[in-house]
Amino acid sequence: MSGAAADTPPNVIYILADDLGYGDLSCYGQTHFQTPNIDALAKQGMKFTQHYSGSTVCAPSRCALLTGKHIGHAVVRGNSELMPEGQQPMPADTVTMAHVLRKAGYTTGLFGKWGLGAPGSVSEPLKMGFDRFYGYNCQRQAHHYYPYFLWSDTHRDMLWGNFGTETQEYAPDLIQDQALEFIKANKGTPFFCYYAMVQPHAEMFAPEEKIAKYRGKFLPERSYKGVDSGPNYRKFPYGSQPEAHAAFAAMVEVMDDDVGELVATVKELGIANNTLIMFTSDNGPHQEGGHDPAYFNSNGSQRGFKRDLYEGGIHVPMIAAWPGHIPAGTQTDHLSAFWDVLPTVAELASQPVPDAIDGVSFVPTLLGKQGQAEHEYLYWEFHEKKGRVALRQGQWKAVRYDVAVDPDSPLELFDLSVDPGETVNVADQHPEVVAKMNAQIKSARTASKLPKFNFPLVRKGGSAGGSQKK
Repeated sequence: MSGAAADTPPNVIYILADDLGYGDLSCYGQTHFQTPNIDALAKQGMKFTQHYSGSTVCAPSRCALLTGKHIGHAVVRGNSELMPEGQQPMPADTVTMAHVLRKAGYTTGLFGKWGLGAPGSVSEPLKMGFDRFYGYNCQRQAHHYYPYFLWSDTHRDMLWGNFGTETQEYAPDLIQDQALEFIKANKGTPFFCYYAMVQPHAEMFAPEEKIAKYRGKFLPERSYKGVDSGPNYRKFPYGSQPEAHAAFAAMVEVMDDDVGELVATVKELGIANNTLIMFTSDNGPHQEGGHDPAYFNSNGSQRGFKRDLYEGGIHVPMIAAWPGHIPAGTQTDHLSAFWDVLPTVAELASQPVPDAIDGVSFVPTLLGKQGQAEHEYLYWEFHEKKGRVALRQGQWKAVRYDVAVDPDSPLELFDLSVDPGETVNVADQHPEVVAKMNAQIKSARTASKLPKFNFPLVRKGGSAGGSQKK
């Protein structure tokens, strides 16, 4: 890292879209609608073409981001729900990206969706390194764009305009206002703004003036019948949407508008040259609430969607802009993942990284310098749908499904250098690569203290291939 970068650590704004696919931005190939503000951010900085999310669903992906550990080592390895509100907490002694930056003198704020510990738990945002929090604690509550309340630090901000069936207060607008207020209030000191947007996660709701712009443009339309009244209304099931295609485009436009307003605010405050802005998505595109990702080519012609460990579930867009430091209009194929963000910002802030993380700083890539370290491999696991694991090493991608019921299930092997769509399983042609990646899969993870996040160790009558050792 250059001396200038070390002497003037940048503000960090990390924008995380929710369920936005690799193909959902026009700068990554979307043709049905445009995302001009995010495209402009890409032109100002660097576009990553080989960046991966932490997981294929929300909570573990965010845990990987904040802790710098891949899902074979992270505590939160799946969407583990708590009632009446919240998800599995991280341990009290967890060191997060917010802790690291706060030690460097940053003021830290989280705006949007948390999903890593229920209200009152040891893993609330304000106990995990954040000075300010506004948004949804619980990812199930975040299904609703007109909720009855949002959290403001540790108390509920009641949204009276949404009571009953009213829709007067659109949560993304409120969250945007708070994020901008935080940036303005801290313009004179280093700050970290983790902006965890809820768009375009289902339910498929956007303000009427936005939907009207796209009404009738994406025919045939797709409708969804959800829960619009009764005891389960706004209690996690999605609401109905008769125009899901138009609604999806409208939701992405809201997100794009918000990014544009944020970037404009940073420029108006005169802090653009000292602010690193990153934009990405927590996993691949969803298929819920009426959304039709195949219609929009939301996965960018990759195989699979959210909950898959094929590329469509975990290969995500990523943009980084820092005027005067990151060369404008550039693109990189550096292989990176969510767990690399913590060591990257730690290096920029001249802070040591926590022990036993899996991330590799990509500061040299950002600054166009030599000496970029590379991963030996990237690893993922998923504990729904009979269990899934995947590992990427260079051009090779290994995927194994049904491992919770059969740890010896066949390993699929793909050469992404010639088959980015994972259409041809070449395992039979490369037994030596299969053997190597099998060994890496076995050693990539440590046993979880929660049994539901461990696959069966050995299948009776079978070999140990693909099984995990404690």
